[in-house]
Amino acid sequence: MWRRLVHLDLKGAAPRAQYLEQVLPLLRALGATGLLLEYEDTFPYTGPLELLQAPHAYSPEELQALLSWARAQGLDVVPLVQSFGHMEFVLKHRQFAHLREVKELPNALNPHKEESLALVKAMIDQVMALHEDLQWFHIGCDEVYYLGEGEESKQWLQQQNNTPEKLCLSHIKAVATCLAWSYPMVTPIVWDDMLRGMSEETLAESGVPQLVQPMIWDYATDINVEGKVRLIEKYRRCGFSKVWFASAFKGATGANQSLTLIGHHLRNQLEWLQVAQRSPADVLEGIALTGWQRYDHFAVLCELLPVAIPSLAVCLQALKNGGYSEKVKENVEILLGMPNLEIETFMSPSLGTFPGSNVFTLVTQISFHLKSSVDELLERNRYSTGWFSPYHRKRKIIHPIIVHHLQPDAVRLFSKWNAVVQDLQAAMEQVFHRCAIEEWMEENVHPHLQKLQEVVDDLDEAIRAQN
Repeated sequence: MWRRLVHLDLKGAAPRAQYLEQVLPLLRALGATGLLLEYEDTFPYTGPLELLQAPHAYSPEELQALLSWARAQGLDVVPLVQSFGHMEFVLKHRQFAHLREVKELPNALNPHKEESLALVKAMIDQVMALHEDLQWFHIGCDEVYYLGEGEESKQWLQQQNNTPEKLCLSHIKAVATCLAWSYPMVTPIVWDDMLRGMSEETLAESGVPQLVQPMIWDYATDINVEGKVRLIEKYRRCGFSKVWFASAFKGATGANQSLTLIGHHLRNQLEWLQVAQRSPADVLEGIALTGWQRYDHFAVLCELLPVAIPSLAVCLQALKNGGYSEKVKENVEILLGMPNLEIETFMSPSLGTFPGSNVFTLVTQISFHLKSSVDELLERNRYSTGWFSPYHRKRKIIHPIIVHHLQPDAVRLFSKWNAVVQDLQAAMEQVFHRCAIEEWMEENVHPHLQKLQEVVDDLDEAIRAQN
């Protein structure tokens, strides 16, 4: 049986530990066999690394409790610590800025400095110290943008036979070797995108295939099954003993996506099932279902975890059962307490019984109806557009009869959405820390509520001016 890891991207809207405790039994029941935990700035680093912690980082006690709950559910844990690209959460700090590949950009680590490797080792050691009996450790290494563009790299690349590919592989090898020396029982995993385009000869000669397992990622609905099968064959010829796949259950259809389109993610799993069926069984270690929460450290939030649980449920069950059928759909509906699961359209705001289902329902309601109802009032209501335009509002001009037509609707709509938002705030407080709630509200709610508040205030002022 191949392993199914659920990826928790904790670099945005990291759920409270107590919420994850409620979710883990559901993940197990749905078919997960493990967790891929991308800590980023939520790990309780200490010493010189303490400044990497976000204000809402987990405490050591919370993390130990989470790992113990995972063990109790029979879930493997694979930590993920970025060690090359996507190092913004480290390199944005002044104290580590001198380790950037390109001076102005916090994306990638400079692979030429000994201090870079020492930093990565310190991070790995602290994460390792909190975990027991690990079999795998993910060292990231995806999207190492601007590699080769730093001054030291430019000089290095001028030397004979040096290439950006060799530069990339040398750093991956250094990190993997470091891990192997200190933790010989643990196998490093790397994202494969930096390796895909390299020649077999370059990969084989690097020594990297003997040290790591590549995780081949593609989140599209058409992943080119034939191409993936050929890529796996290439990786095997280079000397990689095992490969992983990575699909997505959320966070892959738009940087500011608020609702999860289940059909997209289901089709992505079904594509990967085809690749698995056409690959040698002994080469496949497992699949990670990624759930990105931000596209990178500086991006906005995409779909919140509770909003994407129906998608995760469908994806896990499809992978566990080797496909999707009416029977699988019924099973998902039972496990989520959610009748009438919709796959091809965004889910309507129906209630479920899964942890965080009230967040799912209210976020869906807001995403569907808040902006459209405000636009309807301000841009398509004949009294608003004809007798209370921006010109009228600025000069506080209003015909008394228009007040009777417009004010009750505006006040009613504002009160309705205020109540919904208060309910959502209360529901979110059970799942997230205040900073995540504030960020989501500011991005998705406040711009529309503010427009409503302003029209209600302008009506009041215009009425006072008339009187």
